[in-house]
Amino acid sequence: MDLNLIVMWLGFGLAAYSVVGNDVIQTLGTFLTSNERSMPWWVLYIFAASILSFALINGYLQADISYGRLDKYHESLATLDYSWYYLLPPLVLLMITRSGIPVSTTFMILTLFSLSSIPNEIGPMLSSVFDTGEKLGGMIQKSILGYIVAFVVAALVYLLVSRLTERYFINNKIKRRALWIGLQWFSTGFLWYQWLTQDLANIYVYLRGGNNLSVASFSITLLIFLGLLAYIFYLKGGAVQQVVRSKTNTADIRSATIIDFIYGVILYVFKYDSFMGFDYQFPWTGNLPMSTTWVFIGLLAGRELGLRLSLDKRISKATTQMVFSDLGKVFFGLIVSVVLVFIIKLLAG
Repeated sequence: MDLNLIVMWLGFGLAAYSVVGNDVIQTLGTFLTSNERSMPWWVLYIFAASILSFALINGYLQADISYGRLDKYHESLATLDYSWYYLLPPLVLLMITRSGIPVSTTFMILTLFSLSSIPNEIGPMLSSVFDTGEKLGGMIQKSILGYIVAFVVAALVYLLVSRLTERYFINNKIKRRALWIGLQWFSTGFLWYQWLTQDLANIYVYLRGGNNLSVASFSITLLIFLGLLAYIFYLKGGAVQQVVRSKTNTADIRSATIIDFIYGVILYVFKYDSFMGFDYQFPWTGNLPMSTTWVFIGLLAGRELGLRLSLDKRISKATTQMVFSDLGKVFFGLIVSVVLVFIIKLLAG
């Protein structure tokens, strides 16, 4: 069998498993945490699987499964030879994920497919990390901006409204649960779809974007996704879910609804170059891939600081350590990703 074909499909399977175990929980974590005691896992799964199926089938019919995130990669993917080392990033990601560290799959996987644009010499190679005109530097810049925007927005929102919302949520049991379930499932569905249109690129890059797959091959990829999603729901999130559970009141369906909505809006904004067609241009490229992990961590960090300032009038040492610990984990993932790609670049010549 053709080695290219073996690496492509094996890489796809490993990437799908790694991304589902890592990024999916960052998106659906609050949904799982706030519903795991009141609903069976398979009910939550059917809801998430329906949106996943729609996003994939819609992308396939539009010949754009990656929703524009691989536009800058199509030319190189068309003639790419899939060597054995293309299996390393999802394997490394899988090992890190099992330890409960939230890692950016964008950096871990997509940077490898930017090898052709990375210089061969160590000096220029390191400089490419800071060159926002290059794929790697551009993705890093956009992801850091994602963290900052999410952090600031969450901190401001929770400073302003937490006295009216979170304090009330903590001290009062939920009323009109059916209403809140409807609101949460709407916000989660919106977020889940925004995430899929951002991160499907990290997986389908192994199948040259996935746009030229036969109906049978596409159906196989869909079944792989649905099976992996069922597995992670059955496990109630796995190790990475602890990042969500450790934050204040994330098990409350009302708090989870607000978190998911803010997260979804931020991801939606980062899909575009400008705001609703106005002349103002965002300092990022809309169709350039970014790390949704950084947005997720920034959102939870800003929320936690905003809550503590509003409710306790101070930020405790434990809260500060938690914020920097989470930030340190995503920085660790970034460093591992870049170093891995640079090593492969040097070995591949």
